[in-house]
Amino acid sequence: MNESQAGPSPTGPEPVADRVLEQEDMMEFDVLVDVRLRGGIADPAGATIERALPALGFDGVTGVSVGKTVRFTIAAADVGEATTLAEDLCASFLTNPVIEDASVSVSPVGGSA
Repeated sequence: MNESQAGPSPTGPEPVADRVLEQEDMMEFDVLVDVRLRGGIADPAGATIERALPALGFDGVTGVSVGKTVRFTIAAADVGEATTLAEDLCASFLTNPVIEDASVSVSPVGGSA
């Protein structure tokens, strides 16, 4: 049996990240990922900043938390696929889902997030 007669892949459909689209079908999207600690997780950096603020003349500031922002450009067929790819990237690499939450903003390159 040759490859054209082999039928569908036994492993199922290709994952979104592995799909190859024609160049004219691709658009670029700016992605902004805001990563923060989940509620109830100790934030020593935020606590240190909050304790230091009154000595610097900034009274009344509370609830300080420290997170991280990740920005990148991603190629995808549309905003939905770009969002799915970015969320998959967050879940598998950019965040620790046990202690962190992330919000993802996607916009066409040159647009606003």
